[in-house]
Amino acid sequence: MKKKNVVSTILSFASKCKWKMIISVICATISVFGGIVPYVGAYRIIRLFIDQTATTQNVLDWVWIILAGYVIKVAFHTFSTMLSHISAYIILEQIRLTIIRKLMKAPLGTVLNQRVGSMKHIIVDKVEEIEIPLAHVIPELFSHMLLPIAVFVFLLTIDWRMALAALITIPIAGVSMAVMMKNFNTQYKHYMKASDHVNSVIVEYAEGIEVIKAFNQSSSSYEKFAYAIKSFKEYTLDWFSSTWGLMNFTLSVLPSSLLGTVPIGMYLYMNGQLSPSDFTMCIILSLGIVAPLLKFSVFINDAKSIEYSIKDVNKLLEIKELKDSKERIILTDYNVEFKNCSFAYSGLTKDRVLHNINLKIPEGDYYALVGPSGGGKSTIAKLLARFWDVDDGAITIGGTDIRKIPIAQLTKMISFVTQDNFLFDCSIMDNIRLGNRYASDEDVYRAAKAAMCDEFIRKLDNGYHTDAGEAGKRLSGGEKQRIAVARAILKDAPIVILDEATAFTDPENEHKIQKSLAALTKDKTLLVIAHRLSTVKNADRIILMEKGQIHEVDTHEHLLLNNQLYAGMWQAHINSKSWSTASGKKEVEMNV
Repeated sequence: MKKKNVVSTILSFASKCKWKMIISVICATISVFGGIVPYVGAYRIIRLFIDQTATTQNVLDWVWIILAGYVIKVAFHTFSTMLSHISAYIILEQIRLTIIRKLMKAPLGTVLNQRVGSMKHIIVDKVEEIEIPLAHVIPELFSHMLLPIAVFVFLLTIDWRMALAALITIPIAGVSMAVMMKNFNTQYKHYMKASDHVNSVIVEYAEGIEVIKAFNQSSSSYEKFAYAIKSFKEYTLDWFSSTWGLMNFTLSVLPSSLLGTVPIGMYLYMNGQLSPSDFTMCIILSLGIVAPLLKFSVFINDAKSIEYSIKDVNKLLEIKELKDSKERIILTDYNVEFKNCSFAYSGLTKDRVLHNINLKIPEGDYYALVGPSGGGKSTIAKLLARFWDVDDGAITIGGTDIRKIPIAQLTKMISFVTQDNFLFDCSIMDNIRLGNRYASDEDVYRAAKAAMCDEFIRKLDNGYHTDAGEAGKRLSGGEKQRIAVARAILKDAPIVILDEATAFTDPENEHKIQKSLAALTKDKTLLVIAHRLSTVKNADRIILMEKGQIHEVDTHEHLLLNNQLYAGMWQAHINSKSWSTASGKKEVEMNV
């Protein structure tokens, strides 16, 4: 993919506000010319008095013209700024929506590998940083270039020598600015790197504060946090202090246009080559060149800010998407098959976590994935849901490669319930309805009852209209689990994947969750990942995995008798249950 530069990236998001931007620039230009009118009016009034031809009427005429020019300047500048801000926010909206669409189309693994703090920083903070520069650079850059040129041309019409005299401080300030900006790109790059680091540390500290407190690491973690902030402060101050001298010199010299216009103007006046009115007007006009030029120092910084923000935005926009088919596939069955599938998260052969997986799961059957941690169980489930694409081989549903099935269609065919059941900060009703946004309230109630969560929902303050809280924090792990199951029941997909779905099960809720899972998986093709072997011993087939390969596929009874790896895992599971039971009894006795 060819990388976009800053301008092309911004313009690619500006289609909806193209005319607003054009009109904004036109209005800014009219505002500039309106701003020149008071200078012309002042010049004419001065001449009237010097020539002793001033009357109340002709002075008032020029006053009205000056006032009209000022009104034009303010009105068109206001309208220009309004349009540019609207355009800027439209562009920001388009950038954020495009990033989200990109993340939705990207492989899940690629998205999960992005740090949450970093993505938030880009989507919220970095994009927001574009607004102010963009809203002002769009109309004002052109107008601030035009105004000094227009003033210079006006000075030329009075006296070319005075026009050049008005520019005498610009080369001096330009040299000073050039020296100051010599290492600007490198320094700004380091500044942004330091800024990103301190933002990352802040987010990490905030997100991990519970762990920090739990393990009494507050002192060392705070030191890291404080050190990052202190380092950023020191770097910023060092950079700024290294430029203060030249910056102050530049800002002192550049506005001092009178250093050229006063002595040269006096010389020309004393030699009869410049009239008093022209001399006065040249002094006034020379001051009008300075303000726009000073703005360019702000524009340089704004341009850099936009450049780095867009650079970070492009990192997300350039994420490779999963290929999507447009043509809907008609399937006659939901048999699942893995054919010689291999996969590595990095895409490199040496890093493969799955090796030549061959597996058939007939429609309506219950298959379970078990094995030591890191064996590739969750990877198989996520490949079936097409969170990633296999590197070699193919996965088929109903005999069709899932890469040929439109993603939207495939998503409707599969329900995925994981151990990390995320709930959104909205009502429980809306959280369940995510399974089917067209479902009626009655459908939601039926799904909740089937998932054994209707009872606890109705006990909440606002029942189904109770907010789940951020990431569902108002509910327990088991309650969130049953809400996730209700969501999946409402979806009613023919293929169900349960990835450690009983991870948060406690003795009190285990029976309820098992009943809710039974309701979810009735007449469905079921693939379950579990460490607790007792929960899957009734599976039609158990897939035993080790080191990214299928060790054996058979029933619980057969594996227990004929497979040493499975038998060892089962014995360890039985021992852990016995230990848990004994510990529970001991705790009860101690409490008594």
